[in-house]
Amino acid sequence: MFELKNKEGSSYHFTLKAKNGQVILSSEVYNSKAAAQNGIASVQKNASEDGRYERKTAKDGRFFFNLKATNGQVIGSSQMYSSESGMENGINSVKENAPGAGTKEV
Repeated sequence: MFELKNKEGSSYHFTLKAKNGQVILSSEVYNSKAAAQNGIASVQKNASEDGRYERKTAKDGRFFFNLKATNGQVIGSSQMYSSESGMENGINSVKENAPGAGTKEV
């Protein structure tokens, strides 16, 4: 499920949550609700393509990933994972959950 949140006035942000309620992907802050909704649509479109995932290691050794659109822009980022396998599980969860996920405003 995508959760669309109004941050401050006209600023919006979304998260993708797994079935267990855990946040598996977070967006940047968008300047409008329509832009955030376009971001959700882009996640849904790009989630199934493994080549859209940028796998990274933070300076502290933890792992995370970014999901990128076809133009190379980051459309979502993961939480930090203590293991590479945890990160891969997170990617698989986005692939599984995002394409058909609904959206609710919170």
